[in-house]
Amino acid sequence: MSRPLWILTAIAGAALLAAGCSGDAAAEAGTTGVLAVDDQFVPPVLEIEVGGTVEWKMEGDNPHNVFASDGTWQSDLVLERGDRFERTFTEPGVYPYFCTFHGTPEGDGMAGYIVVGDVPDYERPQPSDVEAVAEWTGEVIEVPSEEPTIQQAVDAAAPGDMILVAPGVYREAVVVRTPSLTIRGEDRNETILDGGFELSNGIQVVADGVAIENMTARNYVINGFYWTGVEGYRGSYLTAHNNGDYGIYAFDSEVGRFEYSYASGNRDSGYYIGQCTSCRAVIDGVVSENNGLAYSGTNAGGDLYIINSLWRNNMGGIVPNSLDSELYPPQVGATIVGNLIIDNNNATAPTKGLAGLALGEGVVLGGGQENVVERNLIVNHDRYGVIVTMLPDKNFWWPKNNVVRDNTIAGTGLGDLAIIGPWAPGNVFVGNRHDTWTSPPLAELYHGLTLNAPVVWDLSGVALLLGATADQNFGYPPGSDYRTFPAPGPQPQMPDAKGAPARPAVDVFEKPDLAAIEVPTLPDGTRIRGKEVTVSGVPVSQPTLWTVLFSLYLYFLPLALMGTWMALAVWDLVRRQDRLSRGATVGWFAVIFLVPFLGVVLYYIFGGSEIPRWLRWLLVAGGAAAYLVILVVLMLISGVV
Repeated sequence: MSRPLWILTAIAGAALLAAGCSGDAAAEAGTTGVLAVDDQFVPPVLEIEVGGTVEWKMEGDNPHNVFASDGTWQSDLVLERGDRFERTFTEPGVYPYFCTFHGTPEGDGMAGYIVVGDVPDYERPQPSDVEAVAEWTGEVIEVPSEEPTIQQAVDAAAPGDMILVAPGVYREAVVVRTPSLTIRGEDRNETILDGGFELSNGIQVVADGVAIENMTARNYVINGFYWTGVEGYRGSYLTAHNNGDYGIYAFDSEVGRFEYSYASGNRDSGYYIGQCTSCRAVIDGVVSENNGLAYSGTNAGGDLYIINSLWRNNMGGIVPNSLDSELYPPQVGATIVGNLIIDNNNATAPTKGLAGLALGEGVVLGGGQENVVERNLIVNHDRYGVIVTMLPDKNFWWPKNNVVRDNTIAGTGLGDLAIIGPWAPGNVFVGNRHDTWTSPPLAELYHGLTLNAPVVWDLSGVALLLGATADQNFGYPPGSDYRTFPAPGPQPQMPDAKGAPARPAVDVFEKPDLAAIEVPTLPDGTRIRGKEVTVSGVPVSQPTLWTVLFSLYLYFLPLALMGTWMALAVWDLVRRQDRLSRGATVGWFAVIFLVPFLGVVLYYIFGGSEIPRWLRWLLVAGGAAAYLVILVVLMLISGVV
């Protein structure tokens, strides 16, 4: 049975409303706030007094809008993160509304209700009482011979039926509300849903147990194939290309499977599973190329397996991540095994959002926890093979207890394995085969099974993260227009599409046999690239403005500051050597030269320096403060903060 989002988010909504809306939404008397996050309104049901004003604040990374279900009022068509929309309600009643991109007028998906004044007979909407069924009924509805459109066939079907769609171009945005349907194309490459860059989603599913097979969705403003708020879903032999957000997408959904499918030219990511803490889902045998990200999974984990697939030539690779734009952060518990992850350096792939931060990286564990990256072949990335990194959003999300083991990594520009951030407890790198160093150096030594230090610091990685964020704010990487990006060629057909029995997506989750999965082999003719030449962490062949600025600032200015401190301390020691014992002089020399930064500070505090105290404080505290102030100014100018 479908789970309306207002049921799932009532408690979380109250907390988010109190935390996120209390200051902004109460800017004037009688104004109350609703957050639009990905992909839901929080709270989903809001009660206000007659004459009250509601302010919707966009906090998601996806585009949203606010439309009255009866069509009497609406926001702008596209609202981005940070945008707001207000409406005053002067008459009592119940006002249902929805996001046209992610919900329906009937209250499915991303939808909400404003209850104005005293409405004594008001009852909150109840979930559909139509149950999913596990077996095919044997009934087939053919499109267009029996029903002229896919939507009409879906509306006419009963749970367990199959809709068989003949070759043709169907200019529809289909919404599926009937559970346990199987929607199948007769020809994967010729049964095409086309949004004409005007319609929102190819097929949006808001019912449990729906399987979609052997067809193509292209040219949609938002998503190709989209399941939201369901239990039980499957996408098999699908092609999704040139869509404005995601190719194949499951949100707030559990018990699912994506298999033998292909995604390219999608702005955000080819595949996405988001906002589920017990996903019970498998992505197996898919191909993702020429997308912003190969895979993105915000706050998704718990029996989530990404296996046996090809991820190539995207802007960035596989990116499980923690963000405040969806419920249930941090992301916990994805398993990534047996994948070929290659050449994800495509700066001209269609892009949006955070994809540019992962440019040139194979696997990015962004603020996630308890993920496993194992037995993958990760080849030819400009920056990093596997990177475990903090992810700043409204909160700082720290990576914890991730395991990276037994991978084969080659042809990486900056580092095969990397950790970014000052704190990364419990992360383990063990048994990986790689041909270049790690960042920071010897990461496998102090992040192994025997020794696991919680504190790390690598200025090159931090500088790159800051620089990449700033570059993205100023339009790099440039990406391409998803509407004009080249379409892919034909993809393999589902066997016996016309005659195979239907299989509703009920009980589709089965934990894969991970022990049987081996490291993939390198495709014939693949050339392994050499290591990137760097100067102070800056790539020589591919420098960008902000990575150069941040790298130089974080590298050279601290050294210049320390050099100044040391020079004055040594001068002070030399002029005092006739008043100090030889042992004290040698000891302080050792402290100053062998203990970076802290040694010279200890000398100024405890060494009996004859430099006036005010000057010592000015040198140490003033120099450090000036350095930090300039860094903050640089971050503000670049838009990092």
